[in-house]
Amino acid sequence: MEPQTADRTQSPSSPSLDSPAAPGPLASFVRFVVCGGGIGVLSSFAVPLVAMTMPWAVANAVITVASTLLCTELHALFTFGTGRRPGWRRHLQSSGSAAAAYAVTCAAMFLLHVIQSAPGMLTEQAVYLTASGLAGIGRFLVLRLFVFTSGRKGPLRPRRPVLPLPRPVLTQAAVATTC
Repeated sequence: MEPQTADRTQSPSSPSLDSPAAPGPLASFVRFVVCGGGIGVLSSFAVPLVAMTMPWAVANAVITVASTLLCTELHALFTFGTGRRPGWRRHLQSSGSAAAAYAVTCAAMFLLHVIQSAPGMLTEQAVYLTASGLAGIGRFLVLRLFVFTSGRKGPLRPRRPVLPLPRPVLTQAAVATTC
């Protein structure tokens, strides 16, 4: 009688200890807000500190790139529970979604100033936070549905059926000729 190992007792459909189950949509969203918001707050403190050694625009760009890379790592490992670090493709996709969110907030502020030539600070803050919130929800959906999808590594493609290989048929004549 052979001893049973963990590999033999585990069915192919059961999750292994190496790949934890991905969190549900609500848990992912809460984690997304905590990770992204936390890194955003830390970044807002880091930019002025780094700006003491270089121009503000450069400091802002450096901190933005660093915080986007860090957030992508956290989103892959913690927010969406992929179980592995993101590769360059996921980093680029995540950066693209961050750039799109940035464009949305800039467009909202531009539109506000077109509609109202001198909006008050409260109005500007309300428009910015609303646009930022909507862009964040959009970014969460893009990351969850396209960048950090669980269970597949690429775009959905139709699967080809696996056909069994034909086995040679041995006849008495074939056996007699080989002997």
